[in-house]
Amino acid sequence: MYHLVCVNCEATYPADEILYNCKKCGHLLAVKYPLEEISVTRALWESRPLSVWRYRELLPVQVEPVTLQEGGTPLYHLQRLGEEMGLKHLYAKHEGMNPSGSFKDRGMTVGVSMALQLKKKSVACASTGNTSASLAIYAAKAGIPAVVLLPAGKVAVGKIAQALMHGAKVISIRGNFDRALEMVHDLCLSHGLYLLNSINPYRLEGQKTIGFEALDQLSEIPDRFVLPVGNAGNISAVYKGFLELQELDLMDRLPMMTGIQAEGSSPVVRAIREKLPEVIPEQHPETVATAIRIGAPVNAEKALTAIRMTGGLAESVTDAEILQMQRDLARKEGIGVEPASAASVAGVRKLVEQGMIERHERIVCVVTGHLLKDPDTVIKQCEPPTEINADLPSLLSALHL
Repeated sequence: MYHLVCVNCEATYPADEILYNCKKCGHLLAVKYPLEEISVTRALWESRPLSVWRYRELLPVQVEPVTLQEGGTPLYHLQRLGEEMGLKHLYAKHEGMNPSGSFKDRGMTVGVSMALQLKKKSVACASTGNTSASLAIYAAKAGIPAVVLLPAGKVAVGKIAQALMHGAKVISIRGNFDRALEMVHDLCLSHGLYLLNSINPYRLEGQKTIGFEALDQLSEIPDRFVLPVGNAGNISAVYKGFLELQELDLMDRLPMMTGIQAEGSSPVVRAIREKLPEVIPEQHPETVATAIRIGAPVNAEKALTAIRMTGGLAESVTDAEILQMQRDLARKEGIGVEPASAASVAGVRKLVEQGMIERHERIVCVVTGHLLKDPDTVIKQCEPPTEINADLPSLLSALHL
């Protein structure tokens, strides 16, 4: 009931053809459903548990899915931070509450299920960390081998630990993420592994359910949807999902899609600011937010469309702004996230200060990964525990009582 279509030249391909780029022009592919033939209502979806698979009519999987009950993540009202920014309607959707601790599980439940549907025997990815952790976990659930390429010395320890524990073959390369992606792409094309980076159009189908869930939880359409941008798959996926809901008459308008990047890794922001037709890759991206340390985002083409077609914004934030928001989310809202996750809310703070966001807006920020993904960065920011003798006077002294 669906096929693949090129986002540039609109060439079409069968659903079961293993493709990652258009054979005619080399651009990205998307999954196209015959929406006029799909009958779905909000009442039907609301009769099911809040999860990725609540929305199965708009997902491509036709086999029994490989699932760990992903999705159904909480939507928090950021009351204290919102009050500080003058925003009454500021929300955070905490994707760190997924099984592996990041939003990647939404894509991997669909991607690994599609690997089985397409009769693939092994899966692979390049990763800055979260993708590798999620792929390892879902491959383990499916009972198939996983290969992961990581940029050496550039991945948070919590994410490497997950990939190793769940049995993936983990290989660190002396190069950055963009080179790792080129290598794993070549490997998959030459040796038949199934590539599950966000260049894979089926993986993004799972990620669009972030937007579906937020609409259901908020019970209305937000004015703005804000996401951290690394490889740009998430913002692209959510936008695609919203377009589908609009065509199904389940939405009557689209939120302003807003992408936030780290200052040291911000090619999408530059393209939006300078009105460039495409991104200019950054050769040496650098940021403490390892999950978005990507200089050549493969989904940039889709992301630029999402931002421009909805009247959205793109902004960059410094590492200092990211880390400050990571602390503020933890200490003022009780929400623990990794640095890249904090970029979305840090970007909102910056855009409010610049007068680029109206204070009456209803804003959903996606925070993408759990605090414990990157414990080293947390520890570096915090005072170490106070060590005392094991007696009450020492305890009272330490507490200044």
